[in-house]
Amino acid sequence: MTLSLSRRFGRSIVTLALFATVAFLIAPIVLTVVASFATSWTGVLPSGFVTFENWRAVLGLADTIGSQRSMGWRPLFSLPLGGERLTVLVPAELAFSIGLALGGVLINLVVGVPIAYAVSRYEFPGKEWVNAVSVLPLVPGVILGVAFLRAYPDLSATSFGLIVGYSLLKAPFMVMAVQSEFESMPLRQLEESARSLGASWPRTFLTVIVPNARSGIVSGAIICWALAAAEFNFSYIVWAKGTQPLALFLQRHISNSSFTKAAAAVSMFFFIIVAVTLLLQRVGRRGFDTRGS
Repeated sequence: MTLSLSRRFGRSIVTLALFATVAFLIAPIVLTVVASFATSWTGVLPSGFVTFENWRAVLGLADTIGSQRSMGWRPLFSLPLGGERLTVLVPAELAFSIGLALGGVLINLVVGVPIAYAVSRYEFPGKEWVNAVSVLPLVPGVILGVAFLRAYPDLSATSFGLIVGYSLLKAPFMVMAVQSEFESMPLRQLEESARSLGASWPRTFLTVIVPNARSGIVSGAIICWALAAAEFNFSYIVWAKGTQPLALFLQRHISNSSFTKAAAAVSMFFFIIVAVTLLLQRVGRRGFDTRGS
């Protein structure tokens, strides 16, 4: 009797619990996006639809002052058009933060992938220490920010300092994601097969090992980029002047703007994360080739 009831209702209960959990997690995101197009949000639900003023204010298309200052627009590039030049403008904080996060991901790729490969492929003295050190930066951004500020006071005040800091903070995620992928691959057989055909070790690594590990590499890149773009604690400690990282821009709007403008700022960040994630996933599905032309 009990087994019959389990077969009859078990799957339905599990499915219902799954949908309820997903709805519980997605509801705040949907409500925030909806509120970004409202004029006010004083009760449980936003009201006064539909307006784009919140988005205009956040993107710097409307006049704002003081702590509610929105994004500034800066020229990205110019194109010749009918004897004149067409200048393409982008939001400063947005472009700045995307560049910082991508710079951190690039460092993570250059450093993290070889480390993950070495730890997964070879046995050598001190391997456990290398593996431990590779995940050592997995500490709160406040701690690394203070240490970074004291150790490299001149570097920390620059954009490159932020990039290096982001890469240090997120490197463990890249190493662990790629290491898991490498450990599921027959690395020795792949390497020996390529070497037996006359390929050098660098060529073997770049044209055989790396393309076969693209799933882990892309996953690590997505995680590192999303976390770096949203890194607040390290940015708050280290950033001194100039264009603000996006995390500080969001914090300013959340703290000093109306709920609806804060919702627009958060929604903008969410859409950026979704767009970059889909782009990187597309790269992962199509694959990539490091052999060149």
